[in-house]
Amino acid sequence: IMKRHEALAPLSREHHSALILAQLLKKDAPTYKGLPTALNEKAAYALQMFTATLQLHFTNEEVMLDKIRNVHTGIDKLSDEIFRKHQQLKKMFLSLNKTNNTIEELDTLGWALDDHIRKEERLLFPLIQQHCSEAALNSFDFE
Repeated sequence: IMKRHEALAPLSREHHSALILAQLLKKDAPTYKGLPTALNEKAAYALQMFTATLQLHFTNEEVMLDKIRNVHTGIDKLSDEIFRKHQQLKKMFLSLNKTNNTIEELDTLGWALDDHIRKEERLLFPLIQQHCSEAALNSFDFE
């Protein structure tokens, strides 16, 4: 496994807490100490996490991907997919702002978020590290 470049490390650290959120939303999720267990509490928590951290995380990734557009076709292809997935995830999170969320909705969101993060960690980040110059990597400036 390739060690994560320092420039990408802040995003990877945020991915860790987002993966815990993804797990929490899945059906038959284990109980996490200090995290909600009831359906509507999980939905409210997920929405709060989205507005508090994930929304900015998505923006930071998109700004980064714009900076390295045209460096490598594989990165560009994945970037387009990432942008689309961010839009879908955003819609899914914002749809939790109601009282009658279903376990299926939360489960779908949990799996979608999980897949998305794993794709970035396993495919996108290694490509970025492989094909971007040190200068490009060091131009990433996360809020």
